[in-house]
Amino acid sequence: MAKRGTMPSRQGLSRRQMLRCAGVAAVASLWGRAGGVTAAAGDTGGAALVCVARPRQTEGPYFVDTRLERSDLRSDPTDGTRKPGVPVVLAFHVSRFDDDACTPLAGAVVDLWQCDALGVYSGVQDFAGRFDTREQRFLRGYQVTDSRGMARFTTLYPGWYSGRAVHIHFKIRTDPEADLGLEFTSQLYFDDALTDRVHQQPPYAERGPRNVRNDADGIYRRSGGDELVLDLTESGEGYRGDFQIALAMH
Repeated sequence: MAKRGTMPSRQGLSRRQMLRCAGVAAVASLWGRAGGVTAAAGDTGGAALVCVARPRQTEGPYFVDTRLERSDLRSDPTDGTRKPGVPVVLAFHVSRFDDDACTPLAGAVVDLWQCDALGVYSGVQDFAGRFDTREQRFLRGYQVTDSRGMARFTTLYPGWYSGRAVHIHFKIRTDPEADLGLEFTSQLYFDDALTDRVHQQPPYAERGPRNVRNDADGIYRRSGGDELVLDLTESGEGYRGDFQIALAMH
C-alpha cells in the first residue's frame, strides 16, 4: 500500500506545551513549531478540537490483518474464551490537518494488537518458540472512526516479553482496500510506575518481573516514545484513557 499521508513536524514545543489559537487559520503557521494545537474546527459542536502530532514507530513482527471488526478485544472469537487481566477502555480521537483546517477524521480504520498478560500474541508463531497461536485471535481487532473521529476499544493492560517495554501496537488506515491511502503505524506505552503496580497482580505476576522499562527500550528511545505514553485514570476494576492523534493529509 502506498503511503501518502505524513505527520506534521514535532520540532520545538512538546505536545504537553500545546499552543492555543483563536481559529483554524492560525494552525498552519504554528504547526511547524508545536507538537499540537487547539482550534475551533469541524463538527465539534463549538467545542475545541485538539490536534496532536505523534511519531511513527515500527509495525513489528506480529501484525496480522485479521479484518476483525469489534470493540471488545479481550475474547478469542475462535472459541469464545476471554483473556484474564486488568481492563483498559481506550478511546482514539483521530483528526486530520488539511487545507489549513483541523477537523475530525471520520471513516478511518483503527487496528489494535497486543500481547496478553503473559506476553503472548495471538495469530502468530513466536520466533523464540514460546508459543504458536496461529489459529487464535485474542487481543486483535479494529474499529472505524465515527463522525467525531472517535474509535473506542476495551482491551487489557498488556504483559511483557523479553526485549521490549510494555506496549500496544496501533495502525490507522483511511482505506485498507485501496492501492492508495494514508497508513500510519505506531505504538502506545504506559507509565512505568503504573505498570509496576499492575504487574504485581495475577495473572501478570506469574510472568515475573519484566526486564525492560521504557527508557531501556530502543524503539521507545529512538522514536519519540515519551510522546506515546497513555494518560490513564482508574475506572471500576481497570483504567480508561483518551489518545489524541492528528494526521496530515496531502
